[in-house]
Amino acid sequence: MALLQILLFWCCCCFFINISYSQTDTIFQGQNLRVGEKLESANKEFRLEFFSLDANKTHYIGIFYNLPSNMTLFSDDSRPVWVANRDNPIPYASGNNLTLDDEGKLKIIYGSDSSIILSSYNATARNASATLFDNGNFVLVELNTNGSVNKTLWQSFEHPTDTLLPGMKIGRNRITGENWSLTSWRSEDEPALGSFTIGIDSTDQLTIWWEGRVHWMSGRWRNGAFSNVSRISHYDYVNLSFVSTDDERYVTYTVSGTQTLSKYTIDSFGLIKERGAAGPFGVCFYKPSPGCVTEESIECPTRNTSWFERMQSSVSGNRFRFENNDMSLFDCKRECEKNCSCGAFASITVTGTGCEIWSNVSILSSQDQDVFIPIGAIKWWIWLIAAVGLTILIGLSSLYYLLRGKGKATATASLLLNQRVNIAKWRKTESQDVQLYSFQSLAIATDNFSLGNKLGEGGFGPVYKGELPDGQEVAIKRLSTSSGQGLLEFKNEILLIAKLQHTNLVRLLGYCTQGEERILVYEYMHNKSLDFFLFDTNKKELLNWDTRFKIIEGVAQGLLYLHKYSRLTVIHRDLKASNILLDSDMNPKISDFGMARIFGRQESEANTKRIVGTHGYMSPEYALRGIVSTKTDVFSFGVLLLEIVSGKKSNSCYDSEHPLNLIGLAWELWREERALELIDVTLIESCSRNEVMRCIHVGLLCVQDYAKDRPSMSNVVSMLTNDTRQPPPPPERPGFFIERGDQRAQISEEVERYSINGLSISELKAR
Repeated sequence: MALLQILLFWCCCCFFINISYSQTDTIFQGQNLRVGEKLESANKEFRLEFFSLDANKTHYIGIFYNLPSNMTLFSDDSRPVWVANRDNPIPYASGNNLTLDDEGKLKIIYGSDSSIILSSYNATARNASATLFDNGNFVLVELNTNGSVNKTLWQSFEHPTDTLLPGMKIGRNRITGENWSLTSWRSEDEPALGSFTIGIDSTDQLTIWWEGRVHWMSGRWRNGAFSNVSRISHYDYVNLSFVSTDDERYVTYTVSGTQTLSKYTIDSFGLIKERGAAGPFGVCFYKPSPGCVTEESIECPTRNTSWFERMQSSVSGNRFRFENNDMSLFDCKRECEKNCSCGAFASITVTGTGCEIWSNVSILSSQDQDVFIPIGAIKWWIWLIAAVGLTILIGLSSLYYLLRGKGKATATASLLLNQRVNIAKWRKTESQDVQLYSFQSLAIATDNFSLGNKLGEGGFGPVYKGELPDGQEVAIKRLSTSSGQGLLEFKNEILLIAKLQHTNLVRLLGYCTQGEERILVYEYMHNKSLDFFLFDTNKKELLNWDTRFKIIEGVAQGLLYLHKYSRLTVIHRDLKASNILLDSDMNPKISDFGMARIFGRQESEANTKRIVGTHGYMSPEYALRGIVSTKTDVFSFGVLLLEIVSGKKSNSCYDSEHPLNLIGLAWELWREERALELIDVTLIESCSRNEVMRCIHVGLLCVQDYAKDRPSMSNVVSMLTNDTRQPPPPPERPGFFIERGDQRAQISEEVERYSINGLSISELKAR
């Protein structure tokens, strides 16, 4: 009876194994992994499953980082690190499965009776299993009767695709002649073998080949490093080693500490990518690194650059299409470079392969197709496309408002006028030196926006240091999707900054609007921002009085230009220490025009419902009533001036029993004729007392409560340079100042004076 129960139990188990699949890290003989199921390594570091890249037309099997979507820090975290059938996608079907058959062979089963054999080894008995380990290795083994491993039959680490994980090898077996190398995908959406391979050559150098030709070489391994590789990683926890034995020679790497997510990938353009960043070696695509093998270039007098930018457009001209649909985008670029009449190129298939090139190019309209065009050709056409698009928008808007009647006549006239102004601006911007960049080129320039290149982060998004193909260093601001800045606002900002040319304003070099990305490229400022020095106990000593006074004068000149001498009156609205950048000579440049407001020459002030700015810098009439004028910036400048003199932050409290901010402190010291006590202690020995007193005086004039009492920036500059024939007037009470002992009365007075119909403060959005 007991024997019968055991036999029944065993039959049920076998039936269960053949019919169903229990999620685990191992497949046993006779077991299937179906579509929708997955293997997970023991600690859930990796998973193996079916996936599709073409809207469920074909199926692949791949190994992935096993991360939830909210934990994928980088875009490449969701990409497979290994693909079993990269050159043999199978038709998409729910019945597809991965099986370990009775002979111990790993197979992908699809269709009625078709299969792809991954491992050809036979197990001697029904005792094989395939396990996904926490290092990402999928291993087929033959077991002994006691459950121990008899031998390894096959493992994914010995059949790498395009990605190297810790513990994997790139090299060769000197006995069997087997090579371990990485080969790029054909395109971003097609895992098939591409044009680039990285492996170890006969001289034991790490080598990248493009279609069999040497593209890059690492140099010999000496003293623990390859001679052409100054650093192997952006991260300290990565350790590279070269192993040479009688049987094998290979490169491998490990990670130290608790860090487990690490990988290197070779992409379809031959770039080595580290997780979350472009790799720090082997770059030959645009900025040659040591070891690049230079190919003979073709000089094309009609094309002054070999650097192409991506844009989504429809192209007309003389088109030539290559028959080989397996060509990668890099292959297509090379074909275009070899043809001096080539003015554009693009892939053909939806997966980004194939190649067509054009001569006598005309760009017709914005489309979904990605077309690559030489940099010099882009600037002229992009403005034309924008102008045509806006012209169409005007026509549609006019028709809409005409159909709705005359009640909207005023709004229609205003809308059409603004749109015509925008068209004119887009056309005229052609003469400005503002470049359109592709997202890929900026990702390469910043090592894929790596943390190591991050300079800081503002209210609209992070800023990174980058290096362009010509070696120029730039600052790249990547606007966050939650910044609240739409495409039209973004383009208006570009148009505004492109027209502003002054030595004390940061210069815009270019931008990117690819997909959802909104990116601005500025000149790089080597000394970061003013707050980096001013509010740091140790660094503030580097700002002597001469440097600080130079910064004060420079900011004043920049504001004067915005308010008076630029084509339109520009109100910055967010002037503060962190928005004053410093070049290598500590010259100041005003930055961040994301919240700037433009006035016509006949306008002096305006109301806004959306109050944006930084607490401590906003004037009373702006913060409480939304009134914007040049005096809004004057107030902010006064606060900044007092900060520079004192080395103190404006919004800190300087009295334990009384809400006294920096403005209040300066005012009380002024009234008590103790204004010099406001000076930063690091300046006592180096400063000019007369200049300091003049700056404090001007600062207090700028922060007066009523906008009409504040000086214009013209007067501010004159007072700072001591060009006025008569002494400045005495300052009146500053804004937001609360007298000691009379806090309730003053607060009530402030709210009543700046409220409308008893209603109080508008929405305040601080940054």
